[in-house]
Amino acid sequence: MARKAAKAMIRICTAQTPIDRSNAEERIERILRRTSRAGGARIAAFTLVELIVVLTFLSLMIMLSQTNLFATLRRQSFRLQVQDFVSTMRLAASAAAENGRRYEVILDPTEQSYLLREITSSDLSEVLEEEIITQGAFGRNCRLSYIEFDDGDYTNDERAKFRIGRGGWTYGGKVVFLDESEQPYAVVVSRLNPLVELVEGDPALMKPKAKDEVPFL
Repeated sequence: MARKAAKAMIRICTAQTPIDRSNAEERIERILRRTSRAGGARIAAFTLVELIVVLTFLSLMIMLSQTNLFATLRRQSFRLQVQDFVSTMRLAASAAAENGRRYEVILDPTEQSYLLREITSSDLSEVLEEEIITQGAFGRNCRLSYIEFDDGDYTNDERAKFRIGRGGWTYGGKVVFLDESEQPYAVVVSRLNPLVELVEGDPALMKPKAKDEVPFL
């Protein structure tokens, strides 16, 4: 009887073994699914961090490029405005040398503007509309600071006039501009020659000597 009972127990245990394996496999599959989900979440989170880093880097690069671009445009704007004025002065000099007529460049520091006219009337204080050849204005990136003539006259709030005829400029002087960073540049006019130069800085003027300062030979 004891042997029969033992054999029956072995059969029962042997019959239950497949059921335990099936449960174990299901548990393993559940664990693997949970692990894969957790790993996928970690991978997604890492990808998001990488994306944020890349976007931040790109934003910084765009900001730097925009800053450099704006600075370049400001420098170009200053140079263009000053060069337009220099071209106007040179136009007056070349026209006077060719046809012998008189021309005048009038600067207004208050209005931050200038104009070139051909003098056709004996009344120099009046500017006729038909006399105006060209005119222009300065902006925030190119500010007219002051005008100084070689005879000592100076102004930063009143109109200044440079006249020229066949014999050259009536007075020499300089027109000082400031860029956006307050750096000075000067347009220098010499009564000894019709040349007009743009120089960096604010150079001292070469003033003509008086008669008693000229040595006798």
